[in-house]
Amino acid sequence: MATWNTDELEHIGAAEEVRIAARRPNGRLRKPVVVWIVRVNDDVYVRSVNGRNAAWFRGVQATHEGHVLADGVEKDVEFVDVSDDQDHIDAAYRSKYARYRTIVPSILKPETRTATLRLVPRD
Repeated sequence: MATWNTDELEHIGAAEEVRIAARRPNGRLRKPVVVWIVRVNDDVYVRSVNGRNAAWFRGVQATHEGHVLADGVEKDVEFVDVSDDQDHIDAAYRSKYARYRTIVPSILKPETRTATLRLVPRD
């Protein structure tokens, strides 16, 4: 399995927002959407603020593949559902986006937490 290199992790971790696009079953990319992203150690995560019913999230579920563009890093990725303990991810969102204190609670709701994905680079 591929891993992020240090430079990629630093750029992605510093990016305020990223663009992600799900890959369709026919191999074409869907229209990119802007999402918040957090880095926790050597992993990166995104969440759907509108939960699992958001159109982009449903698109991801079709193939679990896509593309990310973040602060100069452009990479094909696999989207992996996260169902284990997410307190470390919540803490990363609180810390990184603290200045948006009125918006952050929406990314920490139980229904939003169920729409957490880890992005794994593809070879």
